Amino acid sequence: MINRETLLSDLQDLVQKLELDLIARSDEDSVPEVRDALNAEFKKATEAERTALSKEKWLTDYAVQMAAAWVLNCVFVRFLEDNQLIQPPRLSGPGDALQYAKDQHQVFISQHPDDSLREYLLGIFQEMEQLPGCADLFGKHNLVMQLPNWLSGDAAGLVYKFFQEINSDDGLLVHDFTDPEWDTRFLGDLYQDLSVHARKKYALLQTPDFVEEFILDRTLEPALDEFGLEAEPVKNKQGDEITSKGFRMIDPACGSGHFLLGSFPRILKRWQTKEPSTNIRELVQRTLDSIHGVDINPFAIAIARFRLLLVSLKASEFSKLADAPAFTMHLACGDSLYHGVGRQQVMEFTDEAHYFRTEDSAALKRILKNQTFHTVVANPPYITPKDRAANAVYRELYSTCHRKYALSVPFMQKIFQLAVSGEIAQGSGYTGQITANSFIKREFGKKLIENFLSTVDLFAVVDTSNAFIPGHATPTVIVFGRNRAPVSPDVRVVTGKAGESCTPVDPSKGPVWLAIVNALDAAGTENRIVSSKDISRETLKKHPWSLGGAAVSALKEKVEANASGTLVDEIDDIGVFGITAADEVMLAPPSAFSRWRIPSKYSRRLVVGDEVRDWTCADGAHVWFPYENEQLVKLDIHSNEYRWMWPFRASLWSRQTFAKKTYQEEGRTWWEWHQVTLHRLKLPLTITFPFVASHNHFKLDDSGCVFNRSVPIIKLDPKNTLDDYYAILGFLNSSIACFWLKQVSQRKQMSGGESIRIQDLSKVPFEYSTTQVKKIPIPTGFRNPELREQLIAVAKQLHLLGETLEQISPSKVIANALNNKIPVKEIWSKAIEEKRSARSAMILLQEELDFIAYRMFEVCEATLLGANVGTGTIDAGQRPFEQSFSTHPEGYEIRQIESDERVENLWKLRASEIDSSELLGAVEVPDYKRRWIGRQGKYNHTQRADPLKQSCESWMLDRLESYFDFDGRMKASVEDETQSREDERKESTSADAAPLQEIALYSVKKLADTAAADPQFMEIGEVYTDDSAFDVFALVDKLVKEEHVPLLPVLRYTDYGLRKRAEWEQVWQLQRLEDELRDGKPFSDPRVAALAKDCQISEEQQKKIEAWHAKTKPEQRTDTREPIARELDAILKIPVPPKYKGSGRDKDFHTRGGVKYWKLRGKLDVPKERWVSFPHCEGSDGSLMIAWAGYDHLQLARAISAHYVDVKNNLGGSDDPRLVPLLAGIMELLPWLHQWHSELDPEFDMRMNEYYDDTFVESNANELGKSREEIKNWKPT
Repeated sequence: MINRETLLSDLQDLVQKLELDLIARSDEDSVPEVRDALNAEFKKATEAERTALSKEKWLTDYAVQMAAAWVLNCVFVRFLEDNQLIQPPRLSGPGDALQYAKDQHQVFISQHPDDSLREYLLGIFQEMEQLPGCADLFGKHNLVMQLPNWLSGDAAGLVYKFFQEINSDDGLLVHDFTDPEWDTRFLGDLYQDLSVHARKKYALLQTPDFVEEFILDRTLEPALDEFGLEAEPVKNKQGDEITSKGFRMIDPACGSGHFLLGSFPRILKRWQTKEPSTNIRELVQRTLDSIHGVDINPFAIAIARFRLLLVSLKASEFSKLADAPAFTMHLACGDSLYHGVGRQQVMEFTDEAHYFRTEDSAALKRILKNQTFHTVVANPPYITPKDRAANAVYRELYSTCHRKYALSVPFMQKIFQLAVSGEIAQGSGYTGQITANSFIKREFGKKLIENFLSTVDLFAVVDTSNAFIPGHATPTVIVFGRNRAPVSPDVRVVTGKAGESCTPVDPSKGPVWLAIVNALDAAGTENRIVSSKDISRETLKKHPWSLGGAAVSALKEKVEANASGTLVDEIDDIGVFGITAADEVMLAPPSAFSRWRIPSKYSRRLVVGDEVRDWTCADGAHVWFPYENEQLVKLDIHSNEYRWMWPFRASLWSRQTFAKKTYQEEGRTWWEWHQVTLHRLKLPLTITFPFVASHNHFKLDDSGCVFNRSVPIIKLDPKNTLDDYYAILGFLNSSIACFWLKQVSQRKQMSGGESIRIQDLSKVPFEYSTTQVKKIPIPTGFRNPELREQLIAVAKQLHLLGETLEQISPSKVIANALNNKIPVKEIWSKAIEEKRSARSAMILLQEELDFIAYRMFEVCEATLLGANVGTGTIDAGQRPFEQSFSTHPEGYEIRQIESDERVENLWKLRASEIDSSELLGAVEVPDYKRRWIGRQGKYNHTQRADPLKQSCESWMLDRLESYFDFDGRMKASVEDETQSREDERKESTSADAAPLQEIALYSVKKLADTAAADPQFMEIGEVYTDDSAFDVFALVDKLVKEEHVPLLPVLRYTDYGLRKRAEWEQVWQLQRLEDELRDGKPFSDPRVAALAKDCQISEEQQKKIEAWHAKTKPEQRTDTREPIARELDAILKIPVPPKYKGSGRDKDFHTRGGVKYWKLRGKLDVPKERWVSFPHCEGSDGSLMIAWAGYDHLQLARAISAHYVDVKNNLGGSDDPRLVPLLAGIMELLPWLHQWHSELDPEFDMRMNEYYDDTFVESNANELGKSREEIKNWKPT
């Protein structure tokens, strides 16, 4: 039997190996026909504007498809062999079949001694092609056959051996495909997860059976009832028949065929009922003639074709493939969105329509005819089109594509277009699709809703975002309609009101899903889980849709009716402050900027979305900010900041501008932000808010921070007062503002794909875009002097209490305790009580603020307001709306308020009104009331963390690093924007000398000994471990492990990562050559000559560069903003280095001993660690050797060379195994020494780069009896 999980896991590994082989062979001289075919295919696709991907990305996509094709071909063969549908076996099989297959291979070898296992497998596929029903599966539409020798013989051998692998424990095949039921669900798993790359590119996602059945019940079945199995041929407007007679259904994004397989038994059963005496094989073919499928993914179509073949064989009662007829299927590989569209009646199916090698042009022409299908169903991809060319083509072909649209938009239009049109008086086709609900609220859905869906007959919209649908992490909606003008004034809408409380064992029987199914046919249903009602079609003609229940709709109407304007009328500006488009490089902890010796004026505190919660802003990272006086600064090539950013120049220069060009092409500098609105810094006051959060969190800031795209900002007119800011701030933080925002904003997902991630709707994040925020209705009562004064007073108190909470931070507690020699825990206990008191006061004030806002909209009476009620405190769980709860969604204890009689009476009155008032009851619910849980962080990590312990850990790491701080840079203030850290270091005193200030390699044991002698470290260590006798070495070792990265690439990268590192190193060599050429150095210069040779500069390139040199002046060569300077870029063509991956089977970084180097380095391998490490080079105490990451390349080389000499002379001798990796470390630094440290050293009167290269490395390599290449390629044993 098939073990689905093991098979999938093992095949994923195999596919990755094949991908690497294919990519390696794509440009090999040994197979020029493959290289030429690939180049021609890419050129043709590019010229036809079918792709705008780089050659590398396009090739990767193609290689993934080819690797999957090889694997799936063999899977198909093995399934047929193991289930005895074909005989004799040629590949493998259980029992005697394996030996027989091996014997067949031996016969092949004897007859074809020069052929490899690739030819043997190809021969099997060619034999399969001759069998009934297999011509399309294994023949000309088989991707393998289109470039059969792309895969190497060795890689084909891996495939062959995989399917013959024996389990050493029992002697049986590791993978046995025997299945008496011929169940092909495992192929659905392979479709979705065989390749991570393909899954991301094509958004591969299976449609669960229960969803497929739900959609087919309401589309296929009524269509069959209306049109019949023998539907009349479809005619065009001229009356010409454009299809043959018979019922037709299609899935234009069929994937592995779930909707097709679901339709097969339904249609076949109808034929059997209609013609019980007709040969079943004839009825099966008629059924197949009704079923059509198209998918852009070649291996999806292959799987769908194979699955349909098997169900056809089973229904026809064939047990041998050779005995069956050659069933005809109507499936095609191709882009449904590109092919078959009218293209203004110019491009359709002419030579102007380009076809990829993987696409079946004849079948696409035959199948993809608009207005020819009686049923159209799909689960289309939800992603945004990543290929610029495809994006542009879809935008041209589909009127609904708007802004940054998702593919769900053109697919929805396409699905209706394919259905038979009611315009031709022959009935209208039924459509059903499960798709992302993002079009409902996000701006890109505006044209789809207002210009298209308003013109077709939607008959049901089903909100499935609260149901648990396996694999569907994206919130979804099911849309049913017919391709005709609307025929009724209303549309049935089923809206979810609650999510699953836990992951259902059987998703098809989940309470939410069952409630949805039952509610669709029962208008007026209103319960805890769903609401089903008929909504006026006029309401759905306007974007965004608001699909709430009756009370929610009534409150939204009340808010909008009682508005005097919108937020945009009250403010001067709203939007994103800035986007770096290079966060991996430009963001870092403040200590990292000090370590790199970046002047403090070039870094700013950067606020990000999840830091802003409950009137407060948490501490966070800093960001590179190269601006002064609202102008971009010019980088000095000798500065620390230039050297820090230089390795990432190609990546930074490749960032796309809004004009879809690169920074380099547009003449922008590579160190600037992508987008920055510097004028928004003129006024210090800023209101900011997180773009994504479960509730509304607006914060007033005057600290001079900058803000990334996840926290848009609001500015008032310069004439506005501070009180005006408080008024806006208070209103925006009200629960009624939250209510309105949630009606028009996009909700994020509840599930994580395979499980429920968020159990309660009140906890689900929303996207609060500036487009919607600026439309928030401002109540007429906002101008009421009394109400406005109350609002300002409460908002001001809340703001000040928020600032108080910000000051009660664990880091400040630690500093205060150490400075005043008071026990940390004693001060921390007091701080916790202060925070609790402030929070309680804020909860009470927030309640008053909410009711002031209600009154401003006339949602409640003035009697529900409480003058000066905000002088007390309460806890969450004591608010009026919570009194009716049996359990609280946040786990708070439900308690009565304990206050004076006046407040208690007010609370009772509010609770009573909430119960009796439809409007108050709609807003006074957890969905809109502040949760008071603070900052959660990703996956609630922040909530689970101990803040004091975290701060102790940060303090100890800073303390350990300070021991190495030989020049005082780490003491520099990050708040002084006028004085550089260089100046600050000059002012540091010798009294502050660091205990490990000598530039050297130190053992972790030595570092621990230093810490043990530090009373303050020992005090914080005791607090951290909660142990007065803690093991200092164990603690220091643990801390260092989290903050070190090995110098040698082989110790931090996997084989995948090493390949990428080699590409980066080649880019750096090209950049070094570029710098020398811009400096005017000729090719006769030894360094230029060496770099040119290393970069494989051709004679033609050299001539062009020399001509460029001749026509340019020195100042023209370096100003890359000017076209003449950029001419050098076109000659050198420096590629963009690849990004690293931190997870998955093809991850690029090692994880050794629990240390995650990826966490410190990220996608662009930016060194943000505190220490550089030297595994396998231990000192005399046997512990890991480290060096401070604050050393420059020359300082690090000196430290390594000193340890090298110590090992050779004192610790181990001239043949000590530690010498080779140490020497390899110096070799790793040589390119940087030549680049940054080629000046004459005044102390030694020599150029240290030449010394280390020509003397130290050369002489020691000779002593070790190894070549430079052998040392550079050292690997640990």
